[in-house]
Amino acid sequence: MNLHIAKWGNSLAVRIPMAYIRRTGLKEGDTVQAILTADGTMTIRAEHWDRKAFTAELAKTRQSMKMGASVMDELRGGARY
Repeated sequence: MNLHIAKWGNSLAVRIPMAYIRRTGLKEGDTVQAILTADGTMTIRAEHWDRKAFTAELAKTRQSMKMGASVMDELRGGARY
């Protein structure tokens, strides 16, 4: 998506489309974190992202996955040296 940069007082601003606002749950007054990489890429994400909650959800999801035989064990068993 291409966004336009507009003047806002002495600064420049980018408007965030409503579809993005709905998906992220952001609201007026929230703080976001902007990260600029060496290649000029800018990432903007909600500051209220909770790493501990994400980790707990990831662990819960992983526990619900069925564990099968190790892929490496299967490969080693059929390997010829």
